[in-house]
Amino acid sequence: MRLPVIDQDVTRIDDEKAMEMIRHAIDNGVNYFDTAYPYHAEDFSKPGSSEPFLAKALKNGYREKIYLATKLPSWLVGSREDMDNFLDEQLERLDTRYIDFYLLHGLNHSTWDKLLNNGVFDFLNDALNAGKIRHAGFSFHDKVELFKEIVDAYDWDFCQIMYNYYDEHFQAGKEGLKYAARKDLAVVVMEPLRGGALVDGLPHNARKILRDTVPGRSEVDWAFRWLWNQPEVSVVLSGMSTLDQVKENQNLADSFSDGLWTLEEGEAIEQANQVIKKLQRVPCTDCGYCMPCPEGVNIPRNFSLCNDHHMLNDPSAKIRYYGLLDELSRASNCVQCGLCVEKCPQQIPIPAEMEHVAALFAN
Repeated sequence: MRLPVIDQDVTRIDDEKAMEMIRHAIDNGVNYFDTAYPYHAEDFSKPGSSEPFLAKALKNGYREKIYLATKLPSWLVGSREDMDNFLDEQLERLDTRYIDFYLLHGLNHSTWDKLLNNGVFDFLNDALNAGKIRHAGFSFHDKVELFKEIVDAYDWDFCQIMYNYYDEHFQAGKEGLKYAARKDLAVVVMEPLRGGALVDGLPHNARKILRDTVPGRSEVDWAFRWLWNQPEVSVVLSGMSTLDQVKENQNLADSFSDGLWTLEEGEAIEQANQVIKKLQRVPCTDCGYCMPCPEGVNIPRNFSLCNDHHMLNDPSAKIRYYGLLDELSRASNCVQCGLCVEKCPQQIPIPAEMEHVAALFAN
């Protein structure tokens, strides 16, 4: 859940509203809760208020009714000892003896290499043997080739990927989903609505296609139904932020039946995607020819976030810009050297577009 906050301050959870949401969800069948060390913090370098609040919400017997998932802040790890210290701190913050599902948070090439060099497998084995965690997994933000490498590297129980009908082939994507399932990993899906962008930010013509295909079906229902009809998907994290959303999502889940996805519905999703893609600002194909940038800027990722903003009016694009990219990787670190321009097969004026991205996401 993205918990309600006071005065738009992400660090100040509205305890009364959030408590009502969580208790209602559990009382009506929700049994998997996902949090992380930095959730509801000013930025991802600090511990947030999500874990301590969830500890309060799970008092009075509620902890025993749910599976609790949280994550090791991979980017903050500098040693094997750090991993142990973070886990022990999280157990204390969550006021629990064990964590049901523990993830290495946000793996990419940089964090994966760092964790490997610091003995992450020994850490996970020790935590499992000590009963501090019950299932080991990871969440992922990079290309599918690395995803497969990570899947094959350890005896994971589960993984977590960004996946929705628009991002079907982004990052791990459908290829990664099926690969993990063949390896007997449970797959948890995050961003099924892209932070609400597939609802509130859906272009008018895309929305019309879906509504004309199945009159009366909401955009939320379309997105969940697309996921629920894929047998490889184990859990969908819906990111609810209000009590009304909790009730809506539970009603949709209760009324869902397998096997009702039609060819016509699949074609409608494809047509809606084409409408969205026509709004793309930068024709970047993520070929990587422009990389590496001598200053460390992640050019394809910056363009991807920029396109998210323009195609879906995605409010979480800015959050991902600061959460997933370190300072060197952001567009604001571009020095306009122009070395990337001659390498780009799409002939994108990369320095000028980097200026646009930096201004777009400026604080």
